[in-house]
Amino acid sequence: MGMSFFTPLSWNDSGFILTGVLNTIYISLVAIGIGTLLGLVVGFLRAEANKFTNVLLGGVLDILRSVPLIIQLILFSTYIGAMGHPLDPFVAGSLVLSLYTMAFMSEVFRGAFESVEHSMIIAGRSLGMSYWQTVIYIRLPIGMRAVFPSWLGVALSVIKDSALVSVIGYMELLRTSEQLISRTQQPLEILIGVGIFYFIISYPLSLYGKYVERKMAI
Repeated sequence: MGMSFFTPLSWNDSGFILTGVLNTIYISLVAIGIGTLLGLVVGFLRAEANKFTNVLLGGVLDILRSVPLIIQLILFSTYIGAMGHPLDPFVAGSLVLSLYTMAFMSEVFRGAFESVEHSMIIAGRSLGMSYWQTVIYIRLPIGMRAVFPSWLGVALSVIKDSALVSVIGYMELLRTSEQLISRTQQPLEILIGVGIFYFIISYPLSLYGKYVERKMAI
């Protein structure tokens, strides 16, 4: 009777799977948080900047949006390692994913700032508001309401794209599932479970975004 090198899934694997789930959530939250803040700044700069600055920033953002995320992750991790300064997979993945998120968020926020009618800004200035007061109290609140569904759409994409960080060794859900598949040879059950996890996170957020969009349209 031959010896089997494969072992089936068991409850003992739940801790390993939970680690992958938590790591996926963790890196997604970090990337969305940093990407949102950077995107807000860059979006504001693009809305206010002159043509030259807009073209310059736009070129950089176009590169980040156009080059597939998996290529950016591999190139960045390989280059940093070749320079003699290898980074922890979480750090490298967070940096690349945050910049990738920023590239998309910046367009969302640029649209938010540009959506505020100039007459409202003039009205604020006529009431004695400074330039930055009109930004904080008029443009930000009004603009952010208009683009929340778009922001949520980008955030959902980042959660799913975080699976690509597995290519540089970060132990998120996809990488843990790959290791379990290699050990158990049960790809169908494991991949269905991974798909259910992403559905549980994404679908309620998507419904909430549609709800907010409907409320704003009233």
